[in-house]
Parts: sequence; structure tokens; C-alpha cells
Amino acid sequence: MSKELRGTLYVLIAGISWGLSGTCGQYLMAQGIPPLVLTNIRILIAGLVLSLMAYGSARKQFRAALSNKKSLGKIFIFALFGLVLNQFAYLVAIHETNAGTATVLQYICPVLVLSYACIKDKVAPTLLEMFAIVFAMLGTFLIATHGELGVLSVTPLGLFWGLFSAVTYSLYIILPVELIRRYGSLTVIGIGMLMGGVLIFPFSGLASFHWQLTMPIFLALVGIIGIGTIFTYTVFLKGATLIGPVKSSLLASVEPVAAVVFAFLVMSEHFFFIDILGMVLILSAVTLISAKDLIKKASLVHGK
Repeated sequence: MSKELRGTLYVLIAGISWGLSGTCGQYLMAQGIPPLVLTNIRILIAGLVLSLMAYGSARKQFRAALSNKKSLGKIFIFALFGLVLNQFAYLVAIHETNAGTATVLQYICPVLVLSYACIKDKVAPTLLEMFAIVFAMLGTFLIATHGELGVLSVTPLGLFWGLFSAVTYSLYIILPVELIRRYGSLTVIGIGMLMGGVLIFPFSGLASFHWQLTMPIFLALVGIIGIGTIFTYTVFLKGATLIGPVKSSLLASVEPVAAVVFAFLVMSEHFFFIDILGMVLILSAVTLISAKDLIKKASLVHGK
């Protein structure tokens, strides 16, 4: 199997696994597990495992991050606003809507990152980027209203938390850029998750929560923590090293599609044609932004 094909398969598997984790979260919350408890146990266990992996594979970087107080402060900010808030907002959005809708709304994130970059660099978006912004806005409008002004097809809370998860997902991408360049993504994410898990532990209710650990609940926990966080993150990183970040981000867009399919198959959620149209528009926006980077990369390769 070629390097390109292996990388493509790794990223696709990661995207599908992320889609599965959202449905696992929806199932667990339907069984009475609060979003904050689920957020806490997810990032605490995943943070511990990823930190151990980082220590084993990049010990020097891991120790350097822990010994630098300024870097630890930045990781703390990332842990709070990029990890804890994002995970919590995403799970609440699932709870208020469903895994498919919440995941698609979160995928407005690339448009928000694009807007931030344009404002920060004081440059106007290109025509392709303008189309992406319009598609994302129109897709969100269709999902939220089904095309009827003044009427919401999802709850106001569901729409708020879905859009808020997109904002916090943008922070998840923007905040750790310099830290990852210096210490590596596994170290930063691992320490950040562990730090966030410890931070919210006294307030989450995890310590006093009474677990009824049936086999379906156990499997769903494995799905959201083991498969949807630990396995997925490492597999995605492996794929990204083989095919590059631009193509990886484009292929990872399979996540909301997988989330919709799993929500339909596992949770018996129903989606209308206009919901699917809105989702297609949002995914088209993500594709356009990624396509811009692919075109730029191809031009550089060909010396244009």
C-alpha cells in the first residue's frame, strides 16, 4: 500500500471515528449522564493516556513544556477555552439537537478561522473565500429555520451551543499554534486535556456521579473516549504526517457525514431534505477553503 493511500485511509478512519464519538455522546446523555460529567471523564482519561504517550515518544519536549512556567500558562488558557469549553459546548449542542446537527454546526469553524485571519492580517477574503462564507451562513440558516424566517427548526439553546462550539473549536485551532510548533501536538494536547480534566473535576460532579455501568454504556464510553479521542487523535496525526495537513483537513470533513449516518442508524434521528441541503452547503464551505490551500500548494509545486 502506498504512503498516500495509507495516509488517506488513516484520516478517513479518524473522521468516521470522530463521527461515531458524537453519537456515543448522544447515547450516554440520553441515559442520564450530564454533559459536564461526560466532558470531565473524557478529557481526564484521554489527557492521561495522551500525556503518557507524549512522555514515551517525545520525553525531552514533554519535560521542557512542564518546566516552562510561561508555556504552562499558555497551555492552561488553551485547556480552558480551547479544550474544556469546546468539549462541553459540543456535548450540550448534541444534547439539545443531535450528533449530526451539532457536528455540522461545529464545522462552521473553518469560516470563523478564515474571518479571524483576514481581520488579523488586514486582507480582504478572496472570491472563493467569499463563496465559502456565504455557503456557511446559508447552510446554518437552513438548518436553523428550514427556510422560514422567524421560525426555528432547532431549539434556541441547540442553535446557541452549536454555534458556540464552532467558536470554541476555532480557539482550539488558533490558541496552541506556537505551543505545538515548539513542543509538538501530542505534548500540548495531552497536557492540556489532563490540565483541563483536573481543573473542572471539583465542579463537574464526576466524583459524586453514580454510574450504572451496563454493557451498552461501557461500550459507548469506549467509543467516545477510547475510539473517538485517543485512537482517533493518534491515527489522524499519523495520516497527516503521510499526506499533509491540507489534504487531511479536507478528508476529515467526512466527520459530520459520519455523524449524521450514525445518528440515523443508532439513535433513529430523522433529517429532512432541507437539513441535508444545509449540511451540504456548510461542508461545501469547508471544501472551498481547503481547495484554496490545495490550489495554492499545487501552484507552488509547479512553480507558478
